[in-house]
Amino acid sequence: MDLFDVLTMVGGLALFLYGMSLLGDGLSKASGGRMEKILEKLTSNPIKAVLLGAGVTAVIQSSSATTVMVVGFVNSGIMKLSQAVGIIMGANIGTTVTSWILSLTGIESGNFFIQLLKPTSFSPIMAVIGVAIFMFSKSEKKKNVAMILVGFAILMFGMDTMSSAVKPLADVPEFTNILLMFSNPVLGVVAGAVLTAVIQSSSASIGILQALCVTGSVTYGAALPIIMGQNIGTCVTAMISGIGASKNARRAALVHLYFNIIGTVIFMVAFYVLNAAIGFAFLGDAANPAGIAVIHSIFNISATAVLLPFSKGLEKLAYLTIKADEETELPAEETADLQFLDARFLDQPAFAIGQCKTVAIHMAEMAQKGLYTAMTLINNYQKEKADMVVALENNVDHYEDQLGTYLVKLSSRDLSQKDSHTLSLLLHCIGDFERISDHAVNIMEAAKEMHEKELFFSEKAEHELNIYMNAVCEIVDTAIQVFRAEDQEMAENIEPLEEVIDGMQEELKKRHIKRLRKGTCTIEMGFVLADLTTNFERVADHCSNIGVCLLELQDDGMDVHEYLDVLRQSEDENFKKQVVQFAKKYALP
Repeated sequence: MDLFDVLTMVGGLALFLYGMSLLGDGLSKASGGRMEKILEKLTSNPIKAVLLGAGVTAVIQSSSATTVMVVGFVNSGIMKLSQAVGIIMGANIGTTVTSWILSLTGIESGNFFIQLLKPTSFSPIMAVIGVAIFMFSKSEKKKNVAMILVGFAILMFGMDTMSSAVKPLADVPEFTNILLMFSNPVLGVVAGAVLTAVIQSSSASIGILQALCVTGSVTYGAALPIIMGQNIGTCVTAMISGIGASKNARRAALVHLYFNIIGTVIFMVAFYVLNAAIGFAFLGDAANPAGIAVIHSIFNISATAVLLPFSKGLEKLAYLTIKADEETELPAEETADLQFLDARFLDQPAFAIGQCKTVAIHMAEMAQKGLYTAMTLINNYQKEKADMVVALENNVDHYEDQLGTYLVKLSSRDLSQKDSHTLSLLLHCIGDFERISDHAVNIMEAAKEMHEKELFFSEKAEHELNIYMNAVCEIVDTAIQVFRAEDQEMAENIEPLEEVIDGMQEELKKRHIKRLRKGTCTIEMGFVLADLTTNFERVADHCSNIGVCLLELQDDGMDVHEYLDVLRQSEDENFKKQVVQFAKKYALP
C-alpha cells in the first residue's frame, strides 16, 4: 500500500462522512421538524418510547442527533427524564439500520437482479436522478429528496473507494498484527470508543470497520470489542451538549453513557464467559459487512431488552451522580417557555423555528393580556392590575431580547424557504408585539393619572371610548390570529379595520372639542383622551404592520408601499366594502 492508496482511502473516508452528513441533512429537511415534534409529544409508555427512539433515529440516520435533541428537550422542560430513557435506548437500536444498508455492499451473485440490490449498483442511478432534480426543479421539497439521493450516492461511493483503497492491506503483515491486538477485549473497546468519539458518529465508525473487512484481516474476535466500544464513544456528543445545560439535561446525557457502559460490560462478560465454557469457533473467521451488522444489532437489541426493565435504576444512578439542589430547578411560570430556545435545537432548524413560533405566540399573548388589562383600568383603576401590566411589559421585553438573539443565530443556518419566511415574520413581528406592550403601559399610566387626579369621562365620552376600544380589541385579536396561523386571507381584514380606527380617532377629537365648547368636558380630560386615543391608534398601526408583513412574505414580489397606496386611494373594491362594514359595526352614536 503506497502513498496514493493512503490518499485514496482518506478521500474515500471524507466522501463517506460528507455523504452521511448530506443524507442526514436531507432527511431532516424533508421531515420538516415532524420527527422532532413526534419526540416532543411522546407518551410515558417505555415500550413506545423505545420504538419511537428507534424509528426517529432510523429516519434521521443519527443516534447522536436524536440523543442531543432529547437532552435539549429535557433541558427545556418539554420532556421528563423518565421519558428520555426509553428514547435513548431506542436510538441505539435505530442506528443499526445504517450498518444493514452498508452491509448490502457485500452481496455476491451473478444474478442481475440480486446485483441490482447492491448499493454500488443503484447509487449511480440515484446520483443522476438527484443531480437532475437539483438542476431542473425549483420545488424545495423535491430538492430535499434530491439531497437524500445524492447524499446516499456519495456515501456509498466513499464506502466503495475506502474498501478498494484498503484491499492491499491484506498483504501487509504489520496491519494484520495491529488488528490482532484488538482481539484483546479491553484494547478493542478503547479503540472503538476513541474512533467514534473523534468522528462523533457510531454509524460512520461502523462503516469504516465494514470497509476494513474487505482486507480479510478483520476477524470477528477483533471486530466484536471494537463494536462495543463504538457504542460508548457515541456518547461523547451528548455529553458535550450537556455542558452548561440544566441538571436534568446533564442527567439525560449520563443515562446515555451509563446505558452503553453497563450494556457493554454485561454483554462482554456474558459473551466471554460463554466463550470460555463453549468456545465460539467463528471468532477466528474473517468478518464481513453483514456479520458486523448482525453483531451491532444483536448487541443493541439485547442491551435494551436487558436494561429497559431497569430504566428507573438508570434514572436513579443519574440522580446519584448529579444530586438535586434543595431549591427548585424550574423556571418562573411566565417565562418558562423561553427554555424552548435551546442552543441544541439550532442543529435541527425546522424544529427550532417551530419552537421560536411557540415562544413568539406566548409573547404576543402576553402583550395582548397587558393591553386588555390596561383598558380595564381606565374606568376602574386597581394598583394590582397596574403592577401586572408593568410586569407583563418587562416579560415581553425579555422575550424580545432572547427571541431576537436566538433568531439571529438561527438565520445563519441552512433553512428551507418556508422556514426562512417564518423566521422573517418572527423577526419583524416581535418588535411590534413589544411596542404594543409599551403602549399598554402608557394607557395604564393615563388611567393612573385619572385615578390620582379623580378625573372622569362623561357618560357619553365613556361610551364612545368603549366602542373605540372594542375596535382596537378586534384588530389585536385578528393580528394575533393571523400571526399564529399565518393566514393570508385573514391578514387582508386588518388594513380596512385600521383605516376605520384612524377615522374614529379623528371623530373622537372633534366630538371632544364640541363638548369642550359646551362646557361638558375639561381641557385636562382632553389631554388624557388624546393620550389614550393616540396610544390605541399606534396599537392598530402595529397590528397593520403584522398583517402587511405576512402578505409581503407570502408574495415575494409585493411592493408594500404600492399595496398600501392602492388601498388608501380606495382603488380596491373589496377593501372599500370591508371599510364600510367595519364603519357600520363601530359607528359612534
